[in-house]
This record gives sequence, C-alpha cells and structure tokens, in this order.
Amino acid sequence: MSGPDSASGRGLDWLDATGPHADVVLSTRVRLARNLQGCAFVSQAGEAGRLAVLSRIEEAAARAPLLEGAAMLRMPAVPERQRRILHERRLVSQELLGAGGEPLAGTAVIVPAGSTASLMVNEEDHLRLQGLAPGLQLMEAWRRVDGLDEEIGRTVPLAYHNEFGYLTACPTNVGTGLRASALVHLPGLVLTKEIEKVLRGVSQVGLTFRGLYGEGSGVVGNFFQISNQTTLGKSEEDLVDHVARIVDTVIQTELQARQVLMRDARAATEDKVWRAYGLLLHARSLRYEELMSLLSGVRLGVALELLPGPLVRLQNKIMILAQTAHLEDAAGRKLAPEERHAHRAEYVRTALEASAAAGNGEKGGTSGSQP
Repeated sequence: MSGPDSASGRGLDWLDATGPHADVVLSTRVRLARNLQGCAFVSQAGEAGRLAVLSRIEEAAARAPLLEGAAMLRMPAVPERQRRILHERRLVSQELLGAGGEPLAGTAVIVPAGSTASLMVNEEDHLRLQGLAPGLQLMEAWRRVDGLDEEIGRTVPLAYHNEFGYLTACPTNVGTGLRASALVHLPGLVLTKEIEKVLRGVSQVGLTFRGLYGEGSGVVGNFFQISNQTTLGKSEEDLVDHVARIVDTVIQTELQARQVLMRDARAATEDKVWRAYGLLLHARSLRYEELMSLLSGVRLGVALELLPGPLVRLQNKIMILAQTAHLEDAAGRKLAPEERHAHRAEYVRTALEASAAAGNGEKGGTSGSQP
C-alpha cells in the first residue's frame, strides 16, 4: 500500500452526480461494522491492543486484490488539517479524529485507489468499511463494501455468533453490522411544510434521519441523511433493498412537492432561487451554514429549470471544497473566522464565474466540463 501523499486527491468521486436521481440524492453510502475474533473491543483494548489489531488488518489489506494501490494513513501521523479534510470528504468519522482532534495510537484509514470507499481501523469497532456512490446507488455501494469484507475476512477471522450474527461494540449494530444511507435534498417538502409528516413516515418503517455527517450532526440546507435503524433479523441485501425502496418513495414525494411549488407559488419560488444565486455570485463573506442554505435554493432552481446553472456536480464540489479545512489548505495557513468567510465567498464566486464562462450553465445538467 502507498503512503499519505497518494491519498490527497481521493475521496471526491461521489460528487460527480452521475447516478440516478442526482438532483435529489447527492450520494448513497453503505457501511459495515466488523471486529476481529479473539480481540477486545476498541474501548477495552488499550494502545497495545489497538496496535495489534492495526497490524493484522494492514496485513490482510496487503493481501486483498481490491486494495491494491490503496493508501494506508495512520491517523496520529497525518497532519491535523489533512485529517479534517478526510472528515470533510466523508472518508473518516468524527470519532476517528479523536477527542479534541487528537487521534489515538492504532487508529488509521485505508483509502482504495480509484473508488469511493474507505476502511476505518479502530474507530468504534476494529474495522468499519464504507462505500460511497453518487446518486441513488445503494446496491452499487453495497457491492463495493461486500467485496472488501469478503477479502479481509479470508485473512483475519471476524467476530461472529451463529445466532446473533456479527458482534459489534454497539448492540444496535449487532447482526449484519450494516448501515445504508442516502443523502437527500428535500427543499420542496420543507417549503410545502410536508417534511415532518414524511420524516415521521420514514421512522415508522424502521429508518431514521440525520444531518450531513450522520449521527450527531445537524440538518443544514435542507439536506437529510436517511438510513436504517436496525441491523438484526434481515440479510444485508434485504436491508439495502428496504432503504432503497423507502428513499425512492421519499424522492417521488419530493418531486411532487416541487410541482406544487411551481403550480401554486411559482413567482415566490423563482424569487427565492434567483436571490440565492445572486447572493452566491456577489457575496464577500459567507458562513458555511449560509452557503448551504443558498446552495439549496440554487439546487432547487436548477432542478426546476428556473436557473440555467451551475451544474449539479459543481454544486456538490462547492459543498465540500468550501469547508474550513479545504479553504485553509488552499490558503496554506490557518484562517481566522472572518478570513474564512471571505475566502469561502471568493472561492464560490470564482467557481460560479468560471462555470458560466465555460458555458456549463446552459442546461444545468450533470454533463460538461468541471471547473
């Protein structure tokens, strides 16, 4: 496996907006929680235990054909800003960064080459494999992690109980250890005040919702992450299929709500989306929450063909690259809050202006060159 520098450009493939329903679903993700047989769970392992687990997983990864050319990043050795970039790209969780941003010895992430996936080592469980795909492609994301799971499992035996399934640190993950989720944009349901009813319906069929970065994160910009709550009693394929079917229902309900907006409140909707686009084009200072709210309006406007652009994948890219660690990386230094807001606004203006100059705003679709 290669070193940290080779991972710098990875983890952005899920932004390309090529999957089904890409105007509503930014990405789908499937995550598997696994532990090594005969090893104490992470919370009880201590430094020596975590390092032993890391060594065994590294050996297994080196033998896995799907991980050929992957980058192994030991979190304590990764510079602080680069760790935050990995988090902003959704390749690692907040837990893997550690309390106060200081990761524990033995924590690591493996980032495969040429795919939207990552393997977190010694997070809550010994191993958390996740696959990301653009649009609504839960089965595609599932196949990615299932293949990785099989290859790792051939080298290191995983903790498994014949009655309960895979054993995990958190009881709610026991069974398949699987979480399938879709990051969806639901402005139509929010603006028509139907969102609470839809989210209640989602919870009644065994799913839940969270913010952009999953558990513990808030909802911003009308973006919701919908995922399964239980992992026990169904096969992995059944769980993934169930989440996919419910998300598809939510998508259809959102599309209906957008048509209601166009029928009953077209002028107000046009005003909202054009104001959002104008602010992004001309703002000199943007907080991230404000950016997400404005991007929500622009994304809705492009989907309804009220705005000529920008391309959906550029909108996705702005969401990620306008976050704090990415801005500081581009600036080459730490930014004070007001500087950060100014750099964010400048980045957004430049990206939108470049897109318009390249003619990427004519149809607002997902094709065309990427700035």
